Amino acid sequence: MAAVLIAIKDLRLRLRDKSAITLGLIAPLGLAIIFSLIIPDVSAGEFTMELGVVGIEDSELGEVFEEAVLDDLDTALFAVTEFDTEGQAQTAVDRLDVFAVIAFPPDIDKAVAEGGGEIQVITTNEAPISGEIALSIARQFAGDVSGVQLSVAVALFAGGADAESLAALTVDTPLRLEVVDLETGDRQLDISTFFAAGMAVFFLFFTVQFGVSGLIQERTDGTLPRLLASPIHPASIIAGKGLAAFVLGVTSMAVLITATSWQIGARWGNPVGVGMLVVAGVASAIGIMAVIATLARTAEQASNIQSVVAVVLGLLGGSFFPVSQGPAILSKMALATPHAWFLRGLGDLAGGGGPSAAMPSTIALLMFAVATGGVAALRMRSMVRL
Repeated sequence: MAAVLIAIKDLRLRLRDKSAITLGLIAPLGLAIIFSLIIPDVSAGEFTMELGVVGIEDSELGEVFEEAVLDDLDTALFAVTEFDTEGQAQTAVDRLDVFAVIAFPPDIDKAVAEGGGEIQVITTNEAPISGEIALSIARQFAGDVSGVQLSVAVALFAGGADAESLAALTVDTPLRLEVVDLETGDRQLDISTFFAAGMAVFFLFFTVQFGVSGLIQERTDGTLPRLLASPIHPASIIAGKGLAAFVLGVTSMAVLITATSWQIGARWGNPVGVGMLVVAGVASAIGIMAVIATLARTAEQASNIQSVVAVVLGLLGGSFFPVSQGPAILSKMALATPHAWFLRGLGDLAGGGGPSAAMPSTIALLMFAVATGGVAALRMRSMVRL
């Protein structure tokens, strides 16, 4: 009962000074909304690749490319613009009217007939992914053409057919180049959910620090000796501080989950699985922040160190960007943070999985909580001795 009363007292203080509300609700919700608005969601069809082409009407090979490739492109993902000259195409790329251009030179038919030829791709550093996609399309088409050339040459060399019949057969056989949109529901968070979850777990560490730093603040203010002199067991004091931090963390996460689902359409997944991850994530955050608090001499020093650690863990754990986009070593290092496991667990739920899908990440988060919480509890016991 004493622990509950201490927790209630701490919660009243945090709600009174509005710090918990600002860091636990307003900041993460605001950033999640901003990020979801300014960054397009490719998986939701909000991104279209603007692709330009040049020379497809001026060469037979270009016409084949149009029939074999362009006509099969998914219009929901690609918007194709035809230009008359390479100069116009280059200007369009520079202005980002299109992200990349595939160009067929005027002499491409003659060059291919003589065994050579080049298909040009105009790209820009402003849209590197689109440039890679255009290059892949052009390389695949060029590979198909080269394959046809090689097959005809081998057949003629072997004397299996005459050139005219082979040419007719080649023309009648369409190139099998296809560009398709494959969707995956496995471990894939849409943009809104990713930033909602990333900001929630990032600011969670700032939210719970108010509770675990309270013990140091009590010592600094001189109220801790009074608590110890009262008929309150030291363990109740520690438990009260931890309970206050837990309530703050769970409450802020619950409100953020509800608010982001309503405001920006975040899809968190199975409620039971999400609840498991939230509880385990809050516990791991409390453990880490508590260990840091016990290493500081003053509440201000603890707050400064906790803030630095929270930012570093958030960046490393992928709260602001998917770590899969970075070097492979970054993905491995991210697993040393609760943030990465929390986001991974949500990703496992994104495909429609139940609570069992979130179990591995939940266990990993609880391991963080047990390891760091045990160390913090041992160190706090020495802090609450007269």
